[in-house]
Amino acid sequence: MTTDLSPSPAGPQADKLDRGVLVVAGVVVLGAIMSILDITVVSVALKTFQAEFDATSAEVAWTMTGYTLALASVIPLTGWAADRFGTKRLYLLAVLLFAAGSALCAAASSLEVLVAFRVLQGIGGGMLMPLGMTILTRAAGPERVGRVMAVLGIPMLLGPIFGPILGGALIDSASWHWIFLINVPIGALAITYAALVLPADHVEPSETFDWLGMVLLSPGLAAFLYGVSSIPSAGTVRDAQVLVPAIIGALLIGAFVPWALHRRNIHPLVDLRLFQNPRMTVAVIAMSLFAIAFFGASLLFPLYFQTVRGEDALGAGLLLAPQGIGAMLTMPVAGVLADRIGPGKIVMAGIVVITVGMGMFTQLTETTSYTFLLSALFVMGLGMGGTMMPIMSAALQTLQDHTIARGSTLMNIVQQVAASIGTAVFSVLLTNGILDHVDPTDPRSVPADLAGVYAGVFVVATFMVAAVLVPAWFLPRSRPVRAVDPAVLAGH
Repeated sequence: MTTDLSPSPAGPQADKLDRGVLVVAGVVVLGAIMSILDITVVSVALKTFQAEFDATSAEVAWTMTGYTLALASVIPLTGWAADRFGTKRLYLLAVLLFAAGSALCAAASSLEVLVAFRVLQGIGGGMLMPLGMTILTRAAGPERVGRVMAVLGIPMLLGPIFGPILGGALIDSASWHWIFLINVPIGALAITYAALVLPADHVEPSETFDWLGMVLLSPGLAAFLYGVSSIPSAGTVRDAQVLVPAIIGALLIGAFVPWALHRRNIHPLVDLRLFQNPRMTVAVIAMSLFAIAFFGASLLFPLYFQTVRGEDALGAGLLLAPQGIGAMLTMPVAGVLADRIGPGKIVMAGIVVITVGMGMFTQLTETTSYTFLLSALFVMGLGMGGTMMPIMSAALQTLQDHTIARGSTLMNIVQQVAASIGTAVFSVLLTNGILDHVDPTDPRSVPADLAGVYAGVFVVATFMVAAVLVPAWFLPRSRPVRAVDPAVLAGH
């Protein structure tokens, strides 16, 4: 059985997701669930890894860092590989690598081996999301991309919320091995499903692979993100552990830019010429600001529940559930509206709602009622459901078919880098806020008003989220029209 991925013609049927698109969406969501859940599921196992492998917190953190660096490094290769080998073949390979890496992680006998297999997982996981966006966008066409992005957004939003819940439950009821073993049957199902549903690839001769671009960009991204992710542990941006890799990474990325812009017969790992499309440029700016503000601030919610209110990891995860519920309610509606009236109005409304919810957290105290906190999270979820995926939709709606893979690659890199920067920024803000309020005679003491420190950081987060309104104002506010490839016009 295969599914026709050609977009439906414009008209009444274009407003509906037909069975073929929904079947393809099921394949993509299954892969996304594996990749995204795995990031957050592992986060609750770090203390267990410390005890299991007799390691320090800095050492076990590499189980997270190694995965993230591998994920970021492989994303640039995905657009070229999709054009060269076909999305179906590459998607099957990505799921296979992820599932195999998961099985090997469960069998790891030392921390070093576990980190190595997490890197293998990250290589597979890094390809799943940009590939999924490419497959779905091609299947639905630009007139329905808002709805399919809403479908893909479900695991992206719910993974960080329900991952800690699942991880805590598996570790408490079984063992840490099961946070990896659970991916094996899901991976087998995803491979079977994709092999049956996705159509055979029809690959045309590809442009020459950009070897120099790979040498510059993939290591550059890895080094830059390693430096940025080292900021919380170093405690300052000026530490050599932060500056050396970050500067080397920035120089490599900077060298990639002129190379990518001036090579015409080589397939660039990231097609920077896409920025000639003003809608893509605005969407990239909006996504960057949003990911820094929202994903960075998201670090604070579970920390507040654990450090101020005394909740354990599982309890903190459960308390975040209203955010996911709110997103689930608005995301399908936002997808439909983004297709009908353009994503601009939807994104602006979503940002306003998130700003209100984030602003509620600026009033935190040690005794703030849970009703107030859960209501604020629910409000933020409502806004989240109408923000991130419509921004993605705005970026991909106007792309021609052969540039969709490159556009999804670019947006995934932007989201990954911005989220890492946001996490580092808010970690430093929180750490410095705590240090400013501790008793100078006892540096290890806890500030008397720890909740007030969190409230102060949420003030910064509120203004940063509100700043997304500026680029959101320039997002398209009309029904998308399929872009026509100039080569097709020239042939008629």
